[in-house]
Amino acid sequence: MSKRLVVSALAGAVVVGGGAAATVALVGTADAAAPAGDPVIGKSASDPVVLGDTGTDALTFTTSVSDDSGIRGVKVLAWPKSSYLAPKASEMAHVESATCEASSATTSVCTYRAPVGGRKDAAGIPTGTWYMAVLVTAEDHGTTFSAKASAFTVTRHAG
Repeated sequence: MSKRLVVSALAGAVVVGGGAAATVALVGTADAAAPAGDPVIGKSASDPVVLGDTGTDALTFTTSVSDDSGIRGVKVLAWPKSSYLAPKASEMAHVESATCEASSATTSVCTYRAPVGGRKDAAGIPTGTWYMAVLVTAEDHGTTFSAKASAFTVTRHAG
């Protein structure tokens, strides 16, 4: 496993152990444009995270994905912009998966929800802008990757 993935995975795991709030941040997915025949990442959203004992209880990410063969799976990883270590598609094999529900034969809505811990878990988590990296795999094994499928903020509760 590369050093970049380890740092990104640790950062993502720490956020999952931190705190969350509920406002949706939408980001375009221009970097998710796929060649014809590969899956397409549509509208994606992440809730901002508020660290601390009174923050919300989960980090939530939702995306709409489609492919003419159907969707096999979606891998996700949260990573901080301040790390300058955007994950690569090749590093996404062993990260968490979103839960997908088909809305048609070619489109699925996928959700990732991870519990967030209290103050003790949040101490070393960087605040600021974070991204959700997404790797979509279609039933015909085509793939599409976006290192910045959505953006969200991480802040600390001031109390």
